[in-house]
Parts: sequence; structure tokens; C-alpha cells
Amino acid sequence: VAVSSPKFSSFMRNRLQHTHILTALLVLVIIVSSAILGGAWYLIDYALKPGDRSRNEQLAWAEMDSLYPGMAAWRDSLQAVHALRDTFIIAKDGARVHAWYVRAPRQTAATALLVHGYTDCSIRMMPLGRMYNRNLQMNIIVPDLRNAGRTDGDHFQMGWFDRYDVRQWAEAAPALFGDSVRLVVHGVSMGAATTMMLSGDSDLPVSIKAFVEDCGYTSVDEQFGKELKERFGLPVWPLIPVASQLCQWRYGWNFYEASALNQVRHCTKPMLFIHGSADKFVPTRMVYPLYQAKPGYKELWLAPRAEHARSYWLYPDEYTQRVQQFVKRAGI
Repeated sequence: VAVSSPKFSSFMRNRLQHTHILTALLVLVIIVSSAILGGAWYLIDYALKPGDRSRNEQLAWAEMDSLYPGMAAWRDSLQAVHALRDTFIIAKDGARVHAWYVRAPRQTAATALLVHGYTDCSIRMMPLGRMYNRNLQMNIIVPDLRNAGRTDGDHFQMGWFDRYDVRQWAEAAPALFGDSVRLVVHGVSMGAATTMMLSGDSDLPVSIKAFVEDCGYTSVDEQFGKELKERFGLPVWPLIPVASQLCQWRYGWNFYEASALNQVRHCTKPMLFIHGSADKFVPTRMVYPLYQAKPGYKELWLAPRAEHARSYWLYPDEYTQRVQQFVKRAGI
């Protein structure tokens, strides 16, 4: 009968212990990886599919009427003469994309293309639409981005792919307002990021003459990372990189390429930067690297004490004056 030596028995015990340790580590890696993947998946749905607020036009009109005196009367006056009209275009991916438009009181080539923010829709840009149309006597186009208003889509694109739709509206503008149309693209919040992302593309339609960005973020990864830390108390790594890769797999774009900061470096058209000095949602600090990165003609206005997307609401007269002076200097 063979008898195991003490040395062999010790070897087997150590090997068994190592096997248990490796198994435990493997289980731990699987658990942690599953938690990270699950968290990243949840983050994408939480950020890009936050609910149906952006589809509720009736609520949007009610909020704008409440916040901005005279909105209801302006809308009623347009509807009475059938001046508030809407139309659709078919995007290159086959989606139906919707916009409202209003011609200026007198025929003009000067036109504002207005881009709404996150969880908003075109209706929430109508106060600025009224500013351009009534005060500046300009035509307006106010589109719904994907997953908003009457436009197709089941998630937000945070500006990166939205810029293609905005570009297509710029290309459609001559059919609405004449071949000599001159456009300023003006976005707020996510719409401002969309505006900046568009501004750096090459071969823009010649009709686009200038840009106004109001409280846009530097990049999707920085904005989401900031929200992740503030809302959930979680670190950026590894959730943001993993979520970015999942977004690439699910939707064809990632958080890092969706960078307004990178795009404005290539912008050759005039741009007006607006940001509230008390903005905490898209922190005021973000406007400085954006402004510094933009070459050529640019202007910056920090609205004192204004919170996120509240610069026009708090200072309607000064906002109007600054935009009016800027579009004139830009040749619109």
C-alpha cells in the first residue's frame, strides 16, 4: 500500500488552496464585471432614454406661456393667419424629422435655425423664436431633434448625430425662404452642443453664416462624468469608458467623439458664446475652454446670476440686444 509523503500532502493542500483562491478571484471578477456592465447599460438608458417629457407638446406650450409673458398671444396671432407652419424632411437614415417654421413679417433672407436642449422639444425654443421673428424680424426654423416632439427616434443623440439633421434643415431652408437665405444656428444646452459640433464640420452649407451657443457642454464624456459623480457618487472610471463602448455598439457613436470642444477648434464662422454665471447643470467653467478653442471671430457673454438655460428668461432685453448686434456683425 502506497503511503503519501508529508511533502506530497503539503503540496496537494497548497494546490487546493490556490485553486480555491483562483476560483474565488474568478467569481469576484465575474461579479464586478457584471456589475460594471449592468451599471453602464443602466447609465445609457438613464441618460439617453429619460422619459417622454420631450414628446409632450401641450405641456411644453403651457410651460412657455407661464414663463414668458405674451407667448400665448404671439402664438395665437400666428395661428390666426396660418403663419405657424410645420414640415418634415426625411433624414439619410430614413427617419422622419419635424420642424416648425415662421416667415418674417417682411420678406428677408435673414433666418434663425433654433436647436432645443436635452429632454426638450421645438416648443421650448419658441421664446427665442419669438425674439428672432418679432424683435429681429427674421424667419425661423425650429426643429425637433430625435426622440423629441414629432420627430422619430427612441433615444437622445446628445448632439453628435443630431448635427446631421440640423445640417439637413440648413440645406432645406432655401426652399422655405428663398435661395439667398442667410442662417444663424442658435442652440441652447444640448442644442448648443449640437450647434458647436456642427460648426466644426467641413463643407457646411453656404447659407450658414454664424452660430450662437447658449450653455453648451464641452463633451458628452465630461458632462456624463460630472452627472455620474454628482447624482450617484460614482467614479468616472470604469463606468464612463464602458458605457461609451456600449453606446458605440448600440447606437454607432461614443461619448469621446461627441466633443463640442474638438469641433469648435475647426469652426471658421463667427460664434457668440452665452453662459449663465450660476449654471451648475452645465457648469459655467465649461464655456472658457470652448471660447478659447474657437479660432477667428467670437464673442462671450456671461449672464450674471443666471442658472442653466435661464439667460434669456432673466435678461430678455439684453439677450435680444446682444444677439441682434452679433448677427448684424456676422452679416446676417
